[in-house]
Amino acid sequence: MKLKHLYLALSVLGICYTWYYNIQWFQTVENPTFLGFMQDAQVNFAGKSFGADLTVVVLTFFVFMIPESIKLKIRFWWILIPLTFLIAIAFTFPLFLYMRANALEKLEKT
Repeated sequence: MKLKHLYLALSVLGICYTWYYNIQWFQTVENPTFLGFMQDAQVNFAGKSFGADLTVVVLTFFVFMIPESIKLKIRFWWILIPLTFLIAIAFTFPLFLYMRANALEKLEKT
């Protein structure tokens, strides 16, 4: 199995694992809104720690992904930015690594 296939599997895991809990949240709150979700995620210091951690991870991901995507001419890389916030970094980061591996494979063939 190629490493890029592991990236793709991790991307699927990232969407399933995070959205399993997101769907539970949507089903258990009275008025599910994005603002309510963000407020619930910050109710204690543990949640705030996860939020701070993810903020740095997302920023680092963008700092790496944007120039790397432009350099390797990865198509549709920009869609990963909104998907990071709409779905999860656990989905978009391994998906980017998969896209990057494909681009590097194409470069090696030429």
